Amino acid sequence: KKVLLGIQPEFGLLVRSGCGRVIVTCKAGSGDEYDFFSRFFAPDAGINEDPVTGSAHCVLAPYWGEKLGRNELHAFQCSERGGELRLTVQGERTVLAGRAVTVLKGQLLARC
Repeated sequence: KKVLLGIQPEFGLLVRSGCGRVIVTCKAGSGDEYDFFSRFFAPDAGINEDPVTGSAHCVLAPYWGEKLGRNELHAFQCSERGGELRLTVQGERTVLAGRAVTVLKGQLLARC
């Protein structure tokens, strides 16, 4: 986890390399309350580091579930704000649970 927290990406380089979205993850140590930790960077989308990324955990949960031999996982995304997720792998689906705050409500009108 210490190495994960110490990562300082060069965001411009990530964008120029064509690798504009990157998930970094590591297994938690024995005695940790979490199964794994992660960070998600998306500078090509204008988000240098996303605080808590549900879509990334839909990929991470099956990966760590297979590695750890479990379908129910407890994860923490190590952004500045940080976020805890409970994950359940159900075949092709991943169910996410955690705390959320509504920051925007609205309607989108698509015109053709």
